[in-house]
Amino acid sequence: MRGWLSLLAIGLLLAAADSNAIEEQPKLSGLEFVSPETRSLQADDASNPGMLWVLRGEQLWQEPAGRSQASCASCHGEARQSMRGVALRYPAFDAGAGQPIDLKGRINRCRTDNQDAPALEHESEELLALTTYVAHQSRGMSVPPVEDERLRSVIEQGESLFRERIGQLDLSCAACHDDRWGQRLGSSPIPQAHPTAYPLYRLEWQTVGSLQRRLRNCMIGVRAEPFAYGSPEFIALELYLMQRAEGLPVETPGVRP
Repeated sequence: MRGWLSLLAIGLLLAAADSNAIEEQPKLSGLEFVSPETRSLQADDASNPGMLWVLRGEQLWQEPAGRSQASCASCHGEARQSMRGVALRYPAFDAGAGQPIDLKGRINRCRTDNQDAPALEHESEELLALTTYVAHQSRGMSVPPVEDERLRSVIEQGESLFRERIGQLDLSCAACHDDRWGQRLGSSPIPQAHPTAYPLYRLEWQTVGSLQRRLRNCMIGVRAEPFAYGSPEFIALELYLMQRAEGLPVETPGVRP
């Protein structure tokens, strides 16, 4: 029954007549589309459940790992200084890999190359905690423009994926987040797809999750085969979404329904 109700809600959404092109409207954080109670939850660090992952990440930052028995702090020192602004630059082009990687990929690259430790699993508590902790150091800073010319083609790929209709429901990301943001899909408001709060705590998940987990949820929702975690397609989408969010402040860890 829930699946049929979701299909009905999407059908009603597509039947809506008006369209709000995101280019013609001010950029808004996803926080603008949630309830006052959820906003208050995010604003209060003592109540924000995502701060538990920040605290865990701070512990992991100091813990020796791998054969080198080096910690993140061994190389980078105090994260509040060395990691300030780092999350704003990701996804970034990695010269060693010859392709862009996101922040989670950078953390895992440091583990394998510098700590001689195994890479952490996608969506594992440890990787989410470290990523949330590092991103949290940039909270309040505005997303800058992408200046690395090596990333231009990746941004274009991300935009193409964002606008491509997929799945049995034949929907694109843009069909909701560009054309019908501010409306509702079932009981949920549709934001503008700005990823400035990730990793974030979703009340639905009862845990912190990555942007790629949310993207996979959307793909499954339109009855499409989701990309694998860490795939080039997801990196391209992440990069395009960050480029769209230029000028908005980082909120990590955000709280969403």
